[in-house]
Amino acid sequence: MSDCAAIEFLVEQLPDGSYVARSVGACVTTEADTLDELRAAVREAVCCHFDEGCQPGAIRLRFITVVREEVVPL
Repeated sequence: MSDCAAIEFLVEQLPDGSYVARSVGACVTTEADTLDELRAAVREAVCCHFDEGCQPGAIRLRFITVVREEVVPL
């Protein structure tokens, strides 16, 4: 990997216990049943999304819990 900045993913645990990770600033999303599988899936998704030499230097996973969600009309 290059010395570029890290790519950040927001990770949420779904009601069924599985996980979904969505990148911030890039169109990369993946999901898995376990955290170990998610880490591998995120690595693979990043490798597939970026050309060799253009990959970020690290992957940061931020685990979030949705406490409240609102839809604001336009």
